[in-house]
Amino acid sequence: MQHSSDSPVWSYEGEWETQLENERALVRRILEGDSAAFRVIVEEYGRMVTHIVSRMVYDRTEREDLTQDVFLRLYESLGRFEFKSKLSTYVARIAYNTCLNFLEKRRPSLFEDEFPERGGVESCPGPAAHPDVLAHRSGVAEILGREIAALPVRHRTALTLFHIHSLSYEEIGEVMGLPEGTVKSYLFRARKALHERLSGSYSREELES
Repeated sequence: MQHSSDSPVWSYEGEWETQLENERALVRRILEGDSAAFRVIVEEYGRMVTHIVSRMVYDRTEREDLTQDVFLRLYESLGRFEFKSKLSTYVARIAYNTCLNFLEKRRPSLFEDEFPERGGVESCPGPAAHPDVLAHRSGVAEILGREIAALPVRHRTALTLFHIHSLSYEEIGEVMGLPEGTVKSYLFRARKALHERLSGSYSREELES
């Protein structure tokens, strides 16, 4: 699996034990009161957290508050982290659950079981797009961002984790609390819906501009 640009600087392919030792040392420093060590985590995983929050929540002010809340919850829970997964997976899970709790309390209409594939969120402004293939085409990026934002929240979150942050099916399942088969199903349905939305609403010229 190709590592995301958000992967920790000490992470190397095939060196899970070394990565784990470094993560343990970093967490130990944080628990001992080293604020600089926690800033390392914020800098390393800030972009990933921002992407997850942006895919799940639309209001900019709410996003900023939620991002701060994610790192506060992370700081408060690090003493309970058992290193059964990568630290990045743990951070992503906190970000996902924080947003999910927020949506359950404040925005229940955003959930996929309460609205059709092409409904509701379609009129909401989407977050900035980061498509994995066409990022260099600003026009297409804008279209993709808008259409991804119109997908059900769990579908667009799975797309973000898989295509932007290169998480595996297993890791996405850990983050979202889902079996691998469900993750694969969400990704399949998300890609299919995105393809249908793009092919049904835009010309080839618009998508190749």
